[in-house]
Amino acid sequence: MLAPADGLTGAEADARRRRGEANTAVQGGSRSYAEILRTNVFSFFNLILFAIGAALLILGRYSDALISVGLGLINAVISAAQEIRAKRKLDRLQLLEKTNVLVVRDGREAEVAPALVVRGDVLRVRPGDQIVVDGPLLDGGRLEADESLLTGESDPVVKHPGDDLRSGSVCVAGDGHQLARDVGARSYAGRLTAEARRDSTDRTPLQRSIDFIVRLVMALTVLMSSAILGQAFLEGFTLLRVVQITAVLSGLVPYGLFFLIALAYTAGAVRIARHGALVQQVNAVESVSNVDVVCTDKTGTLTTGRLTVDAIVPLGAYEYAEVAAALGSVAHHVSTPNLTALALAAALPGEPWEVHDEVPFSSSLRWSGLATEQGVWVLGAPDVLGPRLLRDPPAAEISERTGQGLRVLLLAHTPGRDARLRDPSGRPDLPMLEPVGLVALADELRDEVVRTVVRLRDEGVRVKVLSGDDPRTVAAIAVRAGLDAATAVPGADLDDLDDPALDRLVARTAVFGRVAPEHKERIVASLRRQGHYVAMIGDGVNDARALKQAQVGVAMRSGSAVTRDVADIVLVDDSFAALPPAQHEGRRIINGIAISLYVFLARVASQGLVILAVTMLGLNFPYSPTQVGLTMFTVGLPTVFLTFWAQPTRPDPHLLRNLVRFVVPAAVVTATFGTAIYTALYEMLVRGLTSGRRTPAEVIDDFERYTGLQYGVDADFTTASATILAQTGLSTFFCFASFMLILFLAPRSRFFAAWTKPTGDRRPSILVLALTVTFCAVVCVPALWDYFGLVGPSRPVFTIVLPALVLWYATLTVVFRLRLFDRLLGLRPPR
Repeated sequence: MLAPADGLTGAEADARRRRGEANTAVQGGSRSYAEILRTNVFSFFNLILFAIGAALLILGRYSDALISVGLGLINAVISAAQEIRAKRKLDRLQLLEKTNVLVVRDGREAEVAPALVVRGDVLRVRPGDQIVVDGPLLDGGRLEADESLLTGESDPVVKHPGDDLRSGSVCVAGDGHQLARDVGARSYAGRLTAEARRDSTDRTPLQRSIDFIVRLVMALTVLMSSAILGQAFLEGFTLLRVVQITAVLSGLVPYGLFFLIALAYTAGAVRIARHGALVQQVNAVESVSNVDVVCTDKTGTLTTGRLTVDAIVPLGAYEYAEVAAALGSVAHHVSTPNLTALALAAALPGEPWEVHDEVPFSSSLRWSGLATEQGVWVLGAPDVLGPRLLRDPPAAEISERTGQGLRVLLLAHTPGRDARLRDPSGRPDLPMLEPVGLVALADELRDEVVRTVVRLRDEGVRVKVLSGDDPRTVAAIAVRAGLDAATAVPGADLDDLDDPALDRLVARTAVFGRVAPEHKERIVASLRRQGHYVAMIGDGVNDARALKQAQVGVAMRSGSAVTRDVADIVLVDDSFAALPPAQHEGRRIINGIAISLYVFLARVASQGLVILAVTMLGLNFPYSPTQVGLTMFTVGLPTVFLTFWAQPTRPDPHLLRNLVRFVVPAAVVTATFGTAIYTALYEMLVRGLTSGRRTPAEVIDDFERYTGLQYGVDADFTTASATILAQTGLSTFFCFASFMLILFLAPRSRFFAAWTKPTGDRRPSILVLALTVTFCAVVCVPALWDYFGLVGPSRPVFTIVLPALVLWYATLTVVFRLRLFDRLLGLRPPR
């Protein structure tokens, strides 16, 4: 037993504070601002962009250098701003309040700030006080602590001398003194705070895939650039040509890809917010779309935290109406209503009574009573009232309803104005009582829970309930919510299990009761080990560790500030039903980004192969820097629209593999036709202009007659004319082919459904038509074709390009429909 202590002297407290034994608030826990800026500004992606920008700057390509460096900085600013915002929230996170507490110093009570409490102090704890340190309750004290914030257990816990009081709990009844044993970072609240502050942001599957793709594209671009520039150096190209080639090759680098993703995430967050889910971590837009297991607390998530009257059972000679009226009157005359009284008062009317005395409900008594002019009325647990009953209540009835997870209370009565609720010393004491009736109370389910559980099940998402409440109650709530869970596994059963045994238990169990925060964290970790993508929904501090462990942490708006701060998503209407729509919108955005990747990589791979092929054939470089701007039509605009028009199907788990299966054949076929078109136009014009012995004026006349264009004479008229005409034909083919690739990826009908099934959506077709009209305007308006380094409409271009497009479409359709690439490499399409 622990005897009361006189506490420390002021000098002793000062000495311990200087030794670092004070209850100092937990600091830090996340990366510093300098580290955040350094890692985001000088990431691998940005270093490549900065290097390209520096090279372009040296070569005098100031606008291209500005684009390269500017996009790198924009990407860094977006990433750093997001991380700094999360850091500021985490750094502000504190579990304990800053209200002053009473400590015994120099033999008398003094009010001090919680941070000034030191190890060894004696604290006075009163009702309503938050416990700010860990330590035992000293002799002479007895109180009830609400630990729901820490454990999820809804009922207060009675603490006797010698029992530990944990920081973060609240004294709801009683009085006593506590010895400060663990303070600051060593206390339970300190450890929880430090764990909640830990930076645990997961990179999503799409982010990892895109990171790999970008690194691969950059590596291939660097290798190709080195080879081509090396050849240019050996052949004695001019500095201007080197600059032009460098500018074109830098266009293969995915400047806008990360910006597109950030834009899509932001748009997704806005759309998800309309359904009542506030996205706090931007990549949660994607993460929620991948979730296949949802773990949820019970109180505050599945239930409202209120009780409802499930049944009233009269006993003996009493009628239902009499029992209901008595219960309503008792509830309406309670001076400090608890959840039970509120539920009864809401459901039942009451009669006016004159109350002489009241014993409020407490978890130590487990009953409450009123002394009225009609006699004594007592409402409490049947097992507690049993020894004072004149006859036994029906045990089978009580057992059956308790087994259903209901809270069963017994109403008993002693008639007469002289009946008393206290002994002569004034302490609560029960008289002999007559059983009047039983009342069964149930946790109130949220209105949308059953529909949401069904919807999640239809989407292939499993739901598991992790609660600190009694396993029987949790199991009953789970069954009412629509889960297949006849029984719940208590948290104590998890303590002695190693990871493999825990994994087997978690895989086959849907409901866990009496689980501590550590148990919730282990269960989420077990699901992740098994390859699941986990969302954890909670509202209390006891859920914070599990929220950090899950890929997606979801908090209720009415929950604790700690839980909201560490969550990736906050349900602003406290509605569990907001999760499926959020997942729906997330899947739409992620599928749109995936389609954008198909378009982007097909363009990069095709252009890269054409550059290599043309260079190997010894022809002039197939692109000019200004023609790189055409990617705005072939990639930029299409990806923005396709991202927001995508279908909300489950994300492709084989994205990288399917990208290879689409991009490689599309790039090879497109590059083959593109190289053939470029070579044909180049050779046709060169041979036509150089054949025979003609004067320059005759050559110009032949060129104008042959192409239908007006053109002037320069130092290398023949080569320049052939190059620009061939580049125009290649750019025209690539633009139209890129537009038609959209129809392969999002076909409205079976005509284009060689790669995937028809979607029935006409918007991609309208987009292709609009892009086609726009490009035709480019090649028909002199100011526009001149801006992009092209020539206007010419007979050779359309004579060669249009038939080539028809043949290209037929070839690619055959390749996709017959899966020729898959057969060549022995690949099986994923199921």
